[in-house]
Order: sequence, then structure tokens, then C-alpha cells
Amino acid sequence: MGQINLKKVSKSFGNVEVIPPLDLEINDGEFVVFVGPSGCGKSTLLRLIAGLEDVTSGEIAIDGQDATGLPPAKRGLAMVFQSYALYPHMSVRKNIAFPLKMAGLPVEERNRRVEEAAKVLNLTDYLDRRPGQLSGGQRQRVAIGRSIVREPEAFLFDEPLSNLDAALRMGMRLEISELHKRLETTMVYVTHDQIEAMTMADKIVVLQAGVIEQVGSPLELYKRPCNKFVASFIGSPKMNFVEGEEAAKHDAHTIGIRPEHIAVSSEEGLWAGKIGVSEHLGSDTFFHVAVEGFAESITVRADGEIGLEYGDQIYLTPKLDNLHKFDADGLRIE
Repeated sequence: MGQINLKKVSKSFGNVEVIPPLDLEINDGEFVVFVGPSGCGKSTLLRLIAGLEDVTSGEIAIDGQDATGLPPAKRGLAMVFQSYALYPHMSVRKNIAFPLKMAGLPVEERNRRVEEAAKVLNLTDYLDRRPGQLSGGQRQRVAIGRSIVREPEAFLFDEPLSNLDAALRMGMRLEISELHKRLETTMVYVTHDQIEAMTMADKIVVLQAGVIEQVGSPLELYKRPCNKFVASFIGSPKMNFVEGEEAAKHDAHTIGIRPEHIAVSSEEGLWAGKIGVSEHLGSDTFFHVAVEGFAESITVRADGEIGLEYGDQIYLTPKLDNLHKFDADGLRIE
């Protein structure tokens, strides 16, 4: 079991309320990602669940039992931090076994759990090495292994990939996702990277200034963002927004359209503009287009071999079925 329920949970530091009262349900076995800009409260919320911070008000229940006042060690949760926090003088085997040794488990049971975790994480051949002899990705796997051996009700990840380079981040995303499928254990994962959120989560929790803006599956948030903030945060490159007369034609204060939902032509289209900076990614090219009468440039996704360049005339036609409409308060118009 690994169900976590937050009821009217809030957190203040002195007179500053960083998390207003919120409710959240995390179901057993879910992979839930907290995402949002720096300072939005996502790590603080994770620390409240872990017991590393005291709640100011509200209740945290784990598997139906009130855990609000329990110390971290009594909550049945395991946390993986941004820093690996490995003991450099210990072997991988001893690093992974350390929490079991502290808990007083027999040597035979410790060895069994370490061997199983190492097999799951492809660390069997590295058990006798020290952390300094490992890559960043391998060290992060050791940190995860140290959590696995505790057999927790849920794993809590606080931006665990931030210290890795781009290639390792991609590999570790896949490894953590695969680990979730194998263990079928609840995982709560904090990141500011919406690509990590979109590719890993069963359910995404989008936060801004301590407030939950929207909760849903990656596709729900991508297809039906509840407001402009979620619409701009989910999706890469981010959604284009247009105001003024063009939005008024659709009975909206603002219309939004994603770069991949705009048809591109060198001959005709609804909006005429000139190509500015281009980003060539091989299979795709992203053009930043200055459209007359628009306050901001429009980003469009085109075929990587389209053959248009800086300064060329281009015509854009948004796909109306993929248009998003928002009112003056930035809320979605159905």
C-alpha cells in the first residue's frame, strides 16, 4: 500500500504562507510528479509529506492512518535527494546496505535485499566499487538502491536528475520509469522540467506560488489546460498566445495555439509573417515568426527539411480544432 492523502495542508515560515491550504490524493502505485517554476513550493510540499518539515495546519494520511505528527523514520517512505549523499569510503554494497544496518536487520537479510536491489538497478557488477569509481548516473542508481532496500510504501524523489548531463538525464528518466513499472510502488517526483513530468508521470500536479493550479494526466494537461499558466508551462516549446482583434474573433480575450498545431506554407495562409531565428533539430525545425499586428512572435514547428530561412516570407494557419480560448483572468473558456 502507498496511498497518501493531504487534507487542508498548509505551510508558513513565520508570517509568510508558502503553501495555502490544499487537498491532494495520491493513489497507491501512482507515479505523481509535482512540477512548477522555481519557488513554487513543490519541494516544500514533498518535505511535508516526508516529515522533514512540520505542517502548519491540516492532515497527512498514509494508507489511511494519520501521519501528520510522525517522524520521517516512522512514515514508511524513502526519499531520494538531488545530492547522492553517498559515503565515499564505503563500497556500493555497504552504501546500499547502510540503512538496513542502522535498522538492525540480520546480515543475511541485508545481503539478500542488497543483491535484489543491485539486480533491479544493474549494479551487480559494481557492488565492490566505491562511489568515486562510478559515473553520475551510476551513483544516482546507488542512492535509489539505498531506498529500495528499505521496501518503503512510497518513494519521494526531489529533483534527482538535476546534477546529471542531458544524455544521462534521458537515460535515468527511462530507468526510473522502468523501475516504477517493476516495483509497482507509489512514487512522488519533484521537478521543474516539464519534459520529465510529461514523459514519466501517471498524474501531474502543477503548482504556482504554493497553489495547485491543475491535476491530471500528461495528455489531459496538454489538451485541456485549465488556465494560461498551465497552458504555457506544459508543452515544449510553449504555447503561443495572441490577444487583441484576432482573439476577439473567437470571443476570447486570449487565444492559444501550440507550435505543432500551426500549418506552415511559403505561398498562402491566415497569418503572414517573416522568419526570425530558426532552431534546426534535424527532423524538426522551429521558426520564430514575426506576424504583423501581433505583440509577440509566433513559434511554429515545421519539417526539418522545409528549406525556409531567416527573413523569408511565411504564411501560418492555426488548426482551429486545436485552438485554446482564455478569458481576461486567464481561465479557460469551454
